[in-house]
Amino acid sequence: MKIVTVVGARPQFVKAAVVSRAIADHPDLREILLHTGQHFDREMSHIFFEEMEIPEPRYNLGVNSSSHGEMTGRMLEGIERVLLVETPDVVMVYGDTNSTLAGALAAKKLAMKVVHVEAGLRSRNLRMPEEINRILTDRISDLLCCPTDRAVRNLLDEGFGGFPCRVVKTGDVMFDAALRFQEIARTRSTILSDLRLTAGKFILCTVHRAENTDDPVRLGSILQALNILSREIRVIFPVHPRTEKIIRGNDYSVAFQTIRPVGYLDMIRLLQDAEVVLTDSGGLQKEAFFFRKPCVTLREETEWIELVEGGYNRVAGVESDRVVSAYRAMRGTKPDFDADLYGRGTAARKIVESIASLT
Repeated sequence: MKIVTVVGARPQFVKAAVVSRAIADHPDLREILLHTGQHFDREMSHIFFEEMEIPEPRYNLGVNSSSHGEMTGRMLEGIERVLLVETPDVVMVYGDTNSTLAGALAAKKLAMKVVHVEAGLRSRNLRMPEEINRILTDRISDLLCCPTDRAVRNLLDEGFGGFPCRVVKTGDVMFDAALRFQEIARTRSTILSDLRLTAGKFILCTVHRAENTDDPVRLGSILQALNILSREIRVIFPVHPRTEKIIRGNDYSVAFQTIRPVGYLDMIRLLQDAEVVLTDSGGLQKEAFFFRKPCVTLREETEWIELVEGGYNRVAGVESDRVVSAYRAMRGTKPDFDADLYGRGTAARKIVESIASLT
């Protein structure tokens, strides 16, 4: 069985690192990687392939730095050309990016089977491009690989679960990756010494969602909160290239430490020793949980409801006083770790077994 896997953004590289390895170990499966180019510079793309030993993509479309509509359209066109050449049995997509939707659409219009890894997530906010991408991708997928029980319930509530699609709870492949690379990060990453950080004495923060970066009021309020917190504790802020461009272009006041985007091993190392994580990233919310760190979500809602219900995560929005209060409430908390929440590190194997059983 030939699989074309479509990736384009850094969270997808992390997921592909473990699933591609499991595919390579299966005697009846062969994979071809297609990189859309959505994330393209070294810190956002190449370093992940190097650190995590992901096979080099056979194709790179180089589609990036444009509007959602233009980017998705160009990806759709480029992916279709590749699929017509490769004629795979299955097209696999990850998560909720423009690359995800374009890959699923191109495959389905060519009557090819679609596998969606990280299916069933819902934030209930259709203003988020990611929510639109994941809903549409779920709707046209043949195999829906869900990371959690709640994701399965979301799909069943929406009428999924029977022919022609199949819903499977696999666990979360990002947990597989965290387990695999956590000790490697401790031995290979030097970021703590490079930045002269003391364990438990810094906040790790990321901001990249368009709803925050493209709204001057929302972004300004987040930055104000970080400025306030930087008087109490060091703030380490790896800046997404698009976020950095907006901050510079609007002359915001930044009193905390910004650094360039970091690779996966450095990010794990920061997570291992951060006091609290502040983020609008869905992936980082989970990774904070994997490394038992309290998290404050800089959005009005989250797709990872189970983290909020379990006390691991607090949704704070972006108003500066709410963000500061949420940080102070979460610091020092250590909720019980539920090892079954995202599986036990076997998600990649379950996904591959499910793909192999497709007919």
